Formats: sequence, C-alpha cells, structure tokens
Amino acid sequence: MLLAIQYPSWLHPEIIPGLPFLRWYGLMYLVAFGIAYFLFSYQVKHGEFERYSGSQKAMTQDDISDLFIWGILGLILGARIFGTLVYNPETYLKAPWLIFWPFAGDGAGKLNFTGFQGMSYHGGFIGGFLGVVFWAKKYKFKFAAVADLMAVSIPLGYTFGRLGNFANGELYGRITTSKIGMIFPQTPISDRFYLAESWVRDFAEQAGLLVQDGASMINLPRHPSQLYEAFFEGVVLWLILWLLRKKKPFDGFLVCVYTLGYGFFRFFIEYFRQPDANKGYPISFGTGAANIYVYESWKNISTGQILCSLMILASLAAMLILYLKDKNLQDKKRKIDG
Repeated sequence: MLLAIQYPSWLHPEIIPGLPFLRWYGLMYLVAFGIAYFLFSYQVKHGEFERYSGSQKAMTQDDISDLFIWGILGLILGARIFGTLVYNPETYLKAPWLIFWPFAGDGAGKLNFTGFQGMSYHGGFIGGFLGVVFWAKKYKFKFAAVADLMAVSIPLGYTFGRLGNFANGELYGRITTSKIGMIFPQTPISDRFYLAESWVRDFAEQAGLLVQDGASMINLPRHPSQLYEAFFEGVVLWLILWLLRKKKPFDGFLVCVYTLGYGFFRFFIEYFRQPDANKGYPISFGTGAANIYVYESWKNISTGQILCSLMILASLAAMLILYLKDKNLQDKKRKIDG
C-alpha cells in the first residue's frame, strides 16, 4: 500500500499548460506583493504609523508606493544574487550573466523558459532591508518605525511565495516514509535514486512503493516542506505580529520579533528540508552526514541553519540595543519633565 500523499495531478508549473510565461510561481509572487502592500496601507490608513511610532510626519499613498518599489527591487536583486553566488558559485562566477537569464537547456540543445529559479530568502531580506533603508533616508522617515510596519505586512505574503515553490515542485524536503510524505512528479533525474543501492530499495519498500521490473531509478516521497514553511513562517508568524502590533514597547521591536521568529521556525523546518547537494552539512557532529537525503541526527547543521542562527543572534542583539536606546531616551525625558 502506498503511504505517500499524491501530488495534485492538475497542478503544473504553468497556469495554462503550453504557455511557459504564465507560471504559478510568478503569480504567487504578485499575490504576495499585493497582500504586503494592502496590509501596510491598512496600518497607515488607520493611523497606526503615527500612533504607535510617535512619528510627526504623515505617510501618503505615494510614499507607500515608492517604498514598495525600492523594497521589491532590493528584494529581487538580493534574493537572486545571494541565491546564485552563495549556493552555486561554481556555475555563476564563471558565467555571471546567467544570474538574470530565465532560460535553461534541456540537455538536447533546446532552451526552456524556467523563470528565475534559485531565489534566496536571506538574500531577499538583506536586499529588501537595504532598499527600505535607502527609502527611509531619502524621504526622512524613521527607519525602525517603517520596518515595524513592513514586518507585520510581509509574512502573510511570504505564505504565497512558498505556495509558488510548491506549485513549481521545487524546494521540497528530505525523503520520508511518513504518511505526510509526497511524491513530486517534477523531481529532476538528479534528485531521483538508483535502485542498485540497497538502502534505496529498502526505503521504497517501507514507503509502500511498487518497484517496476527493469527500473533503474525511483522517485521517492518527500516532506512537502514548502507547506510547512508557508504555515509556520507565514501564517503563524503573521498572526503573532498582527496581535503584537499595537503593543510594541519601542520602534524596531516588531521587526526584531519577525526576524527572530522566522529564524526560529526556519531553523527547525530545515531538519525536514533537503540540504543543497553541493553544500551538504558545513557543521556535522552526528551520524549519517554523508547521506543528506535522510534525516539522521539533529547535530548535522545545514547552511540554512547556520544563516538562521546568525539571524536569531542578530535579532536578539538588535532588540537589546534598541531597548537600551529607548530606555535611555525615556530616562532623559523624565529628567527634563521632572
């Protein structure tokens, strides 16, 4: 009996099969940006920017539009550059023009439109962060206060970005024999397994897969980690921030909660994601580190987990600095008033 969940047969990377330029991945990005824009505008429209940040300067709709242009531009550039040069430098340092080349060969000399596959969240965060910093400085808005509004607006949009990854059949997790495992039909040959290896046959048998006579490779069920991320790093994190938005003790608190929460959730979900084959485990104290496809030990740390750890530490440090800065400011005000 097959234990894995079947990937939806109607779902393909293209919205309309045969039209490669109309893809769910691109549509989900547009939906994500639209949701973030709506939530940001909602907070500004209801006076939350001035009320909870103490800003004396009102923000107009034109200001919001300019902010999102700079933020999205920085996000896309950062996500793509970081995702290619950090995770696959061997290819892109030799041919840097491929960073923004949305086509890939099929091995038979034919070019297929693939879009920009390989977008890094951490790079997108850094790029978007710099875009917002530039905008805030240019238009003389307090960056920490603006970043708090962005932090509340982003996670729910992020959910749709991960749903786009799911529709693309990419960024799937490790192989698993659990009942929540899923077989992704778009899995490339490079991520399938040779049946000549005994552990692969044993794994397929445990998953209840029927091995066809004469087959040399098999597509094994995997964790749908895109959906885990969509829920925890998207929906759950957004609910936390939405409930905290009117109770923040100082400017910058919400963006620190966002980066702290994202880093925490992503760190643990990384145990279900498949590490990059060319990276493996940069830190390994557990067993089975040579086989990145199967979870063996929590002591094997991926590149994503290292980045998340740095993100968590930076969030805690920034929160402490902002708290002390605000406390010092409040103490000075009390002395003046007293």
